[in-house]
Amino acid sequence: MIHRRKGRKLKRTASHKKALLANLSVALIKNKKIRTTLAKAKELRTYIEPMITKSRKAHLSKDGKPEFGVHLRREVNKYLQDRGAVKMLFEEIAPKVIDRNGGYTRVLKMGRRLGDGAELALIELVDYNLEQTKTDTAADTETTAGKTKSKSKITKTKKSPAKTGTETKKSTKGRKKKEAAE
Repeated sequence: MIHRRKGRKLKRTASHKKALLANLSVALIKNKKIRTTLAKAKELRTYIEPMITKSRKAHLSKDGKPEFGVHLRREVNKYLQDRGAVKMLFEEIAPKVIDRNGGYTRVLKMGRRLGDGAELALIELVDYNLEQTKTDTAADTETTAGKTKSKSKITKTKKSPAKTGTETKKSTKGRKKKEAAE
């Protein structure tokens, strides 16, 4: 029986893996979702969830022990080493996940990559469903602004099919197969 072999190697040295996970974590915090391989996404989940828990605990202990929050912020900064990401994690993400006891991320499988056949996955923060919020705000602006906003949206939709038409003409056989499969 093999003991103490937790985690995936990802075919990297320990320092390279640490840097990779730190960079993926910063990208996830700043963009709220990223597309990567399935193995990296699953490993990132075990790396970032404890950091989100620390930010949540710091937000909860703001009134009682402010020095505990500073300690947790320094602990997270050891892993991320990006001031903007740490600030966003503690000030923006922590208040949103205050009621959640875990499971802050979601991994969705996206199929295989055309070049090398690697399994792709989308990892996102659960409380940030960006597509749903974009459609809600677009509907709100249409109803409040009246005809001027709706006309500009119509012109935008007319331009986008023309772009996709030129893209399909330039597509290769692999892309056509992928489009046919969808």
